Amino acid sequence: MCTNRTERKLSGAVALFVVQAAACQACESGGGRPTPAVGVVAGALTVTSPAFSANERIPVDLTCDGADKSPRLAWSAAPHGTKSFAVVVDDPDAPGGTFTHWIAYNIPADTVALPEDADLGGIGAIAADNDFERPSYSGPCPPRGEIHRYFFRVYALDEMLSVGNAQSRSAVLGAMSGHVMAEGALVGTFFH
Repeated sequence: MCTNRTERKLSGAVALFVVQAAACQACESGGGRPTPAVGVVAGALTVTSPAFSANERIPVDLTCDGADKSPRLAWSAAPHGTKSFAVVVDDPDAPGGTFTHWIAYNIPADTVALPEDADLGGIGAIAADNDFERPSYSGPCPPRGEIHRYFFRVYALDEMLSVGNAQSRSAVLGAMSGHVMAEGALVGTFFH
């Protein structure tokens, strides 16, 4: 009987270590990510844009050097039970750590694409504050001479989010945790 308890404790400790290691890896590669819904293995969404292909240069018009417009994004069908989508755009290569350029949430579940220069209010979605402290899209703007990667992540969620007045990245990701049904990302690059 003692052996079983010891094995269970050891098994629990190993599981906790694996979860913590995965969380740290997620933080290092993308500034922290929300967790899947309870009992759900998050599915995969395919995220695309006609403006740029995966790992290709983002057009100037979608950056601080141009019109600073959000790109047209499209994603594959979400799993049954999806109630909303969220989009998070960040730069894990920023000098001070992951830098958030856009957070859009409560995108209606029947949405499969956002147009260029998306009007979130027009579809009932909400923009949270990015790291420029603006509730909008702020395009890639790396230091001169540096190539940075920009992750355009789309999350299918099992509920509409209630974030309250705290419109920060941490508040939105906290509200998303435990509600992710599927996710996908498109990575683009930019340099001045």
